[in-house]
Amino acid sequence: MRNVKGKMQKSISALLIFQLAWLSGCALWSKPEGPTLREATASQLTQLLKEREAAIQTVKGLFRAQVKGAGSFLVQRVEGAMYYRRPNALRMQGFNQVGGPLFDFVVAEDLYRLRLPVSGKIYTGRLGDLQNLGAIGKPIQLSLLAMSGAVGTASVEEGDGVVLVEEGDRYRLDVLASSNGAADRATPLRRIWFDRQSLQVVQEDRLSPSGQLEATVRFEDFRAVQPPSPGETVPLLKPFRVTIQDGQGAGALQLTFHEIVPNPVLKPEDLDVVRKEGEEFRLPLRPIARMVFDATEAGS
Repeated sequence: MRNVKGKMQKSISALLIFQLAWLSGCALWSKPEGPTLREATASQLTQLLKEREAAIQTVKGLFRAQVKGAGSFLVQRVEGAMYYRRPNALRMQGFNQVGGPLFDFVVAEDLYRLRLPVSGKIYTGRLGDLQNLGAIGKPIQLSLLAMSGAVGTASVEEGDGVVLVEEGDRYRLDVLASSNGAADRATPLRRIWFDRQSLQVVQEDRLSPSGQLEATVRFEDFRAVQPPSPGETVPLLKPFRVTIQDGQGAGALQLTFHEIVPNPVLKPEDLDVVRKEGEEFRLPLRPIARMVFDATEAGS
């Protein structure tokens, strides 16, 4: 009788151990929960772009540019510096690996000046006429749009419509052309992708009025460049790697930032001045990122 009871107790103990092991195994091999995806509406993302744009008044940065299939004024790898003052003053300088100057590109309002010290050439004009520069016009347009990584993605202009599309772990915000005050929902001018964990912009497409893809820019390697503002918990993040591809395959550009400094005090000589002879310099009126898009439209 004792043997029977002993055998039953051993069987019960073995069964309990098996059940515990099985339950532990289920817990161990159960599928982990996915990342927390944030919810947002089109109006909230539009407002977020405005707030991030307003948070940056000046920027300076150091970067390395790698160019493929672009104009002859750029070598394959360039060290560069950039200075920006909102809304529409920008300077980009390029140097070779020993510090020799390769180019100096300055924008103020809708005017530009491009200096090429190696050849001694100087080009001036309006951003809408960049296509007249021939082979070097496209890399300039790509470079300007790539600078939105440091400056910030342009906000949605008044009058433009928006449509929000959920794509898994991303939101896609379509910015639609406005015609006579009404958004033409068949003509997206921009497509902006937000990562749903951080709500950072990770990609933007620029399209022509006919819907043709003009350029795609991707933002990666986000790093904190400024501690949280009073009342906020999230620091100011900027992408330190920006890749831009021409929509027609005419060129590609990758910027790797060594340093991005938000809202520094800039000296007048940092930005330089662009003006045509006999023409008064006017304060910039439109954000640089929007001006670049207008210049792209003019060249399409």
